[in-house]
Amino acid sequence: MSGVPNLLAIDPGSACTRVGLFCDAEPVLIRDLQHGKAALKACGPEVISQFQLRLLCIEIELESCGLKLDRIAAVAGRGGLLHPVPGGTYRVNEEMLEELRRAERGEHVANLGAFLAHAIASRMGVPAYIVDPISVDEWAKVARFSGCAQLERTCFSLALNCKAVARRFALEAGESYENLRLVVAHLGSGHTISAHALGRMIDSTNSREDGAFSTERSGSVPAMELVRLCFSGRYTQKQIENMLTREGGLVSYLGTGDLREVEQRIEQGDQYAGLVFRSMVYQIAKEIGAMSCALQGRVDAIVITGEMSHSRRLTCAVCEAVKWIAPIKVYPGGNELRALAEGVLRVMRNEEPGREFGDDVPETVMTNAGS
Repeated sequence: MSGVPNLLAIDPGSACTRVGLFCDAEPVLIRDLQHGKAALKACGPEVISQFQLRLLCIEIELESCGLKLDRIAAVAGRGGLLHPVPGGTYRVNEEMLEELRRAERGEHVANLGAFLAHAIASRMGVPAYIVDPISVDEWAKVARFSGCAQLERTCFSLALNCKAVARRFALEAGESYENLRLVVAHLGSGHTISAHALGRMIDSTNSREDGAFSTERSGSVPAMELVRLCFSGRYTQKQIENMLTREGGLVSYLGTGDLREVEQRIEQGDQYAGLVFRSMVYQIAKEIGAMSCALQGRVDAIVITGEMSHSRRLTCAVCEAVKWIAPIKVYPGGNELRALAEGVLRVMRNEEPGREFGDDVPETVMTNAGS
């Protein structure tokens, strides 16, 4: 492994922390460190309270693997809910950590990524980074209007994987990401379906607020019916939030968020499960169509990714519905660890400039696809 940089990537999840050691862009070691519900609950109600538990688990795992930390050139962590920033690779600094401590844009387990990367990197004397955080915002101005002046659309997305697979597709096609117009559909517990024009993600769905329903998220819901639910006196705010983000989608209709179980029920003749599945496909296809309109119908390719894209039944159904728009490429899985490593490598190779958090003024982007 000499002569090429070794990178450590960290992706905190709701029940585990994924860590990966990369030699150049190739994975050498991938580990899923599981955290019991009781252990996480004992840490406290705030996400930041889980920091020490997760850090200790990472350190124990690295030591047990005999990993020589002095050979690591940089550490990358998943980026969380920061103020709106352009896509890119950001060096972790105190301003970033302080903003994440305040959690003004919300609690999210990804907020821990910068803290974990910074803690480990500091001990080794190497830089820590985040790459394409959830709060990447490159939307066109016209994409921000919701139709209600009091409610602006918010850009939260799975930008990390969406941009990574867009770059991967561009590389395989012998093109530059900055020269392509793509629709990228990340399908998972929460979908992100996004439009990419000339290197920027100019529009996307926010799975906590709109778009197609998924395994757990409700996506767009009838506004007036939601208002009536909120004021019915039957539910607390937390119950409504859970209804939309944890107990929506397949969970709401079928009592499970396991797509494999849903497919098994379909194969056993469950007609209602089949109808719900087709409805989800229908909504995903509609959102892909909407994003093609954000690109004015000039779409070089549709790229499908995310954990749900492992399902051949799902991807075939979606592809059949949207194949008339543009050629389709499927990259199954999340690939967040690789995306983190690739983002840092682009900076180390001087393929793109590293960004210093705090230097970027939140911006509303004008593009050729809309203004």
